[in-house]
Amino acid sequence: MAKDKSLFVCSECGGTSPKWLGKCPSCGAWNTLIEQVAGSNAPANNRFGTQFSPLAGVSELATLSEIEATDIARTPTGIDELDRVLGGGIVSGGVTLIGGDPGIGKSTLLLQAVDALQRAGQNALYVTGEESGAQVALRSRRLGLDHSQVQVLAEIQLEKIIATLDATRPAIAVIDSIQTVYSDQLTSAPGSVAQVRECAAHLTRFAKTSGTAVVLVGHVTKEGALAGPRVLEHMVDTVLYFEGDTHSSFRLVRAIKNRFGAVNEIGVFAMTERGLKGVANPSAIFLSQHAEPVPGSVVLVTLEGTRPMLVEIQALVDNGGPSPRRLSVGLDRDRLAMLLAVLHRHAGVACMDQDVFVNAVGGVRISEPAADLAVMLAITSSLRGKPLPKGFIAFGEVGLAGEVRPAPRGQERLREAAKLGFSIAVVPKANAPRKGSKEIEGLTIHPVERIEEAMDVVRRLD
Repeated sequence: MAKDKSLFVCSECGGTSPKWLGKCPSCGAWNTLIEQVAGSNAPANNRFGTQFSPLAGVSELATLSEIEATDIARTPTGIDELDRVLGGGIVSGGVTLIGGDPGIGKSTLLLQAVDALQRAGQNALYVTGEESGAQVALRSRRLGLDHSQVQVLAEIQLEKIIATLDATRPAIAVIDSIQTVYSDQLTSAPGSVAQVRECAAHLTRFAKTSGTAVVLVGHVTKEGALAGPRVLEHMVDTVLYFEGDTHSSFRLVRAIKNRFGAVNEIGVFAMTERGLKGVANPSAIFLSQHAEPVPGSVVLVTLEGTRPMLVEIQALVDNGGPSPRRLSVGLDRDRLAMLLAVLHRHAGVACMDQDVFVNAVGGVRISEPAADLAVMLAITSSLRGKPLPKGFIAFGEVGLAGEVRPAPRGQERLREAAKLGFSIAVVPKANAPRKGSKEIEGLTIHPVERIEEAMDVVRRLD
């Protein structure tokens, strides 16, 4: 049997060399050759006809049943809406990436959170790369965080940041922002793909080994997505998006990814002179205040994560020109065109020569198909010029065949509507309480299976 011999394999490109070199002969990367054993009699699985096995030997394996699973300990931040999005609080060693438009309130919220944690006895460090320490101190005073003991580090060099983190070992560290941090090991400029990926990888590795919870602030593109390589979202444990109109006082923090909690949870905040304050009843900001019912207005019970919320859907149907417009704000425009076709085919409501505008009040974005029924009823109400009854709500997905499909967690939606004083509901038949089950007090439910039935119910309620 031929004796095994060593080869050196590049960790970047997979190229090999019979002896160690400082520079990979294939890709030119420095210090990337790693010694491995090549068995000459092993089956070929690469271009050199050799199979490699690491010198360190085989790692130990364990079955899932043998691994002890324990609940993850969380530390509340003191901000209820932020804790809801995070799944209950920060996790030791967890890495969170938060992005949003400039000026939306990311730094404000994080400064409030680390100050609350510091006051609760958790050592906190705020690393600022975009502002000076004096600017961060001015913001803390504007927020009313007098005598804050949060430590501030104005630094953008990765090696110095990690050395400081290793020396102080804070419970939570905020890096504001990851696009400003650079490593001396790379020659590219701060904010480049290589720098952002490398710096995020080092900070993530430090968080996992030290137990420090790290929060990375990321820039966003014009489309609203996080700037930089998409690999960042795979590295971290939690991804949060800050949403909202800078001209409005309300902000939404949405969880897109969360290894420690539910995704698509949202936290609702109001921007005040003293910073961001959590909104206990977010349904109130998404409902317009009408003295009397108006045509084209329907209240939808939507679901954001585990939270049912009431949002007003407004529709305006007006005489159009040769090319009628279809415009939606907060809802999918392509789905609006589909719903208009279903409305014409199965309910006999034609809007071919009409401009149709649909809006979700409060700047909220609704992506779930359970909004279909409310949108169609709002369009019909505006076209007929007749308002729906006071206290009316609706939800349900509508298919191309005109069927009304159930929405997830329908009973929770109905209970939330009843709690807020709504009295009439048009919902899918599968979401209505079953015979013998406890009825929802104060709420008259009209179950429907098709869109034609929903239209008939509305006409009877006129």
